[in-house]
Amino acid sequence: MEPERKRIAVVYATAQGSTRDIAEFIGAELTARGARVEVADVAHAPELSRFDAVVIGSAIHNRDFLPDAVSYIQEHRRQLAKSDVWMFSVGLGPALVGPIGRRIGRLVPTKIAALRDSIHPREYRPFAGHYERAGVDLFARAIYRTMGGARYGDLRDWAAIREWASDVAAELHLPEPKSSTIQP
Repeated sequence: MEPERKRIAVVYATAQGSTRDIAEFIGAELTARGARVEVADVAHAPELSRFDAVVIGSAIHNRDFLPDAVSYIQEHRRQLAKSDVWMFSVGLGPALVGPIGRRIGRLVPTKIAALRDSIHPREYRPFAGHYERAGVDLFARAIYRTMGGARYGDLRDWAAIREWASDVAAELHLPEPKSSTIQP
């Protein structure tokens, strides 16, 4: 008889779709490792009691998770604090370069740190997202450059995301995948 497959909820809040793409990618990686995974926006999140583990992600706007993600975590704080939880965020920090940018990129914004600490996830990982130059005014572009922003467009590091998903799978004792053909 085959052992029961782990059930994992991957719940996200997205503004432009980049966080959804990352959540779906993480879900596919965990599925390839034999887990039963349900990926859902926080507005349509499944009942958490059905799952062995939860992965929560949100885009970062104004140094905080999106309001829907904040509300979701606050409403489910007690249950999440008793569960195996991993958190990720999607923003500019991990894409910043240079001495100032790398230092800024390692900082966890105060509001996110407080939210993280309220549920004690096994790990919190920030990822770079998608940042388009179009529509960004000159002042904002100057600040971005000063902080170490060197590029625009898709800044996601899919290899780092895959590695993190693999780490989550290993902590959950999921088997190695038979093949690794999942592409972003």
